[in-house]
Amino acid sequence: MKPFVLIAEDESAVSELLLYNLQKEDYEVAVAADGEEALMMIDERAPDLLLLDWMLPKVSGIEVCRRIRNGGANPNMPIIMLTARGEESDRIRGLDTGADDYVTKPFSTTELMARVRAVLRRIRPGLKEDKISVGDIVIDRVAHRVMRNDGEIHLGPTEFRLLDYFMQHPGRVFSREQLLDTVWGSDVYVEARTVDVHVGRLRKALRQDGGEDPIRTVRSAGYALRGN
Repeated sequence: MKPFVLIAEDESAVSELLLYNLQKEDYEVAVAADGEEALMMIDERAPDLLLLDWMLPKVSGIEVCRRIRNGGANPNMPIIMLTARGEESDRIRGLDTGADDYVTKPFSTTELMARVRAVLRRIRPGLKEDKISVGDIVIDRVAHRVMRNDGEIHLGPTEFRLLDYFMQHPGRVFSREQLLDTVWGSDVYVEARTVDVHVGRLRKALRQDGGEDPIRTVRSAGYALRGN
């Protein structure tokens, strides 16, 4: 089951950015535009993680955090607080109120996604493992290494991301457009033909010592990684 993340953020540009990046990481995501709505949504369905803006309308983020920690139905819910308040006293207040982590705006989405993964791994250790394997291929996200039949495969960053995404969904067929949107990002203009080039490079690297081609081409549909 996908982890469920609730974003409580009243700035639409920020919530849309978070929504896009979290969905790209394959999380289920919902958005609340104020603290009152966030509390109602939590009562209906507790998220695995709450991304909580400090300065929310109606009920402030600090107050939402306080209510969750003091007598709420889910007092141990992981909370990452987002705020433009960067003073040390503010960070201490946020953490003392019960936030698990504190991120100051403007933030790096790459860093924030890493913090989200870290918090979720603490509560769900099997989530987004550092190492995953499909067949005879093993990918180590922390060391940024790929092994096949105990031999190391050297990949460029795009091929690494492409393989990582395939390995999260073995057997599933992805169109070029889906791969472009997920691996390259929807805000980057890249021709569909580019996918073919990188898949070709990935295939060549994975077959450097011979063996079966692990990537299947599905005519008029796209590409898939052969399952176990």
